Amino acid sequence: MTDPSSVDADAPDPVESGSLGGDPGGEVAATTLARLLRDGERVSVLDVRDRPEFEAWHLDGRGVTARQVPHVQFVAAGARGEPTAPLPDDLSEPIVVVCGHGEASADTATRLAAAGVDAVNLAGGMDAWAETYLAEPLVRRGDLTVLQYQRPSSGCLAYLVVAGEGDDREALVVDPLRAFADRYVADAAEYGATLRYAVDTHVHADHVSGVRAVREATGAEAVLPAGATDRGLDFEATLLADGDALSVGDATVSALHAPGHTSELTCLRLHREDPAAADMLFTGDALFLRSVGRPDLEAGDDGARELATAAYDTLHDRLFALPEDTLAAPGHFADIADARGHAYAAPLSALADLDVLALDREAFVDRVASSLPPRPANFERIVATNLGLETMDDAEAFEAELGPNNCAIG
Repeated sequence: MTDPSSVDADAPDPVESGSLGGDPGGEVAATTLARLLRDGERVSVLDVRDRPEFEAWHLDGRGVTARQVPHVQFVAAGARGEPTAPLPDDLSEPIVVVCGHGEASADTATRLAAAGVDAVNLAGGMDAWAETYLAEPLVRRGDLTVLQYQRPSSGCLAYLVVAGEGDDREALVVDPLRAFADRYVADAAEYGATLRYAVDTHVHADHVSGVRAVREATGAEAVLPAGATDRGLDFEATLLADGDALSVGDATVSALHAPGHTSELTCLRLHREDPAAADMLFTGDALFLRSVGRPDLEAGDDGARELATAAYDTLHDRLFALPEDTLAAPGHFADIADARGHAYAAPLSALADLDVLALDREAFVDRVASSLPPRPANFERIVATNLGLETMDDAEAFEAELGPNNCAIG
């Protein structure tokens, strides 16, 4: 398998350095903006929604300066005959103007452009940002392809593994989102592969799982870690215990129980009988590129220390006992600018020097059990839905998972 930085992935739309590539007062597509931010472009974001909406969830990341000025102030300035409302001093051009649906921001961008400001509208607003879903090739080796799906609005990552030739070409999707179930189905078909499995690494708390939606669309097996039954799993699924394996074409995906973020969390190790190819490890929320998973979403604050202790053992005795060239492919990224190349993945050797891994057991548990950001929005209802204990329609599910995922420790 290859380092993601060496993959010839689809390049973003050509843009001159320091420019968003559109005419002032025009628009930038959410997919284009996502690629630009991922690839290191620095922008300022002017959010013209009301303050509570901005504080609950806004476009951010390294290289992004996001500030809020309500649209009504620009309308009032126009009524007074002024070209624009005052802008925060630290907003440098180019400026992306954002609102909920892309209408008030389009009006603001036009007003700013008329005043000589290099500003463009985010087409479709935060609605379009939430619907943006990029697919980048993480591995292309012979008849093996791994796509990484990236949701910049929440940092969620999913994967499609395609392996085999001819009629034996098969696919498996890891940690699918229900909102994008059709994408995995369409992409597997594009590769001429039968979608055999839809697998969750754990019971997710930040997004509504797509394993059942993929099963309904394709007949693929819905697969969850065996420990999900102890958490109340209430729908039929194939259960994957430590050491169990799934065959996908001529590749094998093996289960590696990795408790810590949750008790049932199970990483998936992709390997082939090819001495020239390093393994890949889909780590779920056990290990990220800059952090590890929080331990409190299953058992609350009272159970956080016990799961943090399990996380220490998982990381030191299980994950980092694997070959150092194993490519770690996490379930989330913390910042859109964390990409290495066009993807979010790195060999275990590149992650071994994370600060949290240098701590002894007691210090690790203290830090992981206490460095906790706010819990994901609606996480209890999302967990219940993913266990089959509650139901949400598509609109409710999409709304419930908006905002940052907050699944990593601070």
